[in-house]
Amino acid sequence: MAVDSHKSKVALFFGSFNPIHKGHYAILKYLCDCGYFESVRIIVSPQNPLKSPLSTSKEERLKEVSEAIARCGLNVEISDVEFHIRRPLYTIKTLRYLRIHEPENEHILIIGSDNLAILDKWHKWEELINEFEIWVYPRDGFDSQALCDKYNEISSLKKIRLIDSQLCNISSTMIREGEAKGEDMSKLKL
Repeated sequence: MAVDSHKSKVALFFGSFNPIHKGHYAILKYLCDCGYFESVRIIVSPQNPLKSPLSTSKEERLKEVSEAIARCGLNVEISDVEFHIRRPLYTIKTLRYLRIHEPENEHILIIGSDNLAILDKWHKWEELINEFEIWVYPRDGFDSQALCDKYNEISSLKKIRLIDSQLCNISSTMIREGEAKGEDMSKLKL
């Protein structure tokens, strides 16, 4: 699929953000500062189909993300687009929806290498890598470059690239698990 270079490049960072944390901030700051994107957008997902149901409502998470982004001052849009798309929710479905409703934009998916490692479990993953550019941020415990190379060999688009950003070993799961043990995890939250 040919890419129109006149389209605005929009970084789409999907997630449940349960909770949003300083690792998310580092990635968002990199995306805002790298000079490649006209806009950066957080897509708050109501439910990841590969994960257990969340205890925090989608509305609470959307509010928390909006407040956190406002506090940190990043020029990032917050989207609830997946709240309005018929389930089941899949990344390819949302990306195609956005492509139809925002033809002036080129949407670029932002994921971690932990997600790239399980990309073959995603719904229509082969179509996804052949239709959309993907930027991958490194995660500890994954050979991020090897994963990018692996999927670029399969992709006709060959636009899966590793973000040259610092490794940030914070996850929402780590924060939730720490809080469940009674630990103060506030220093990691955004």
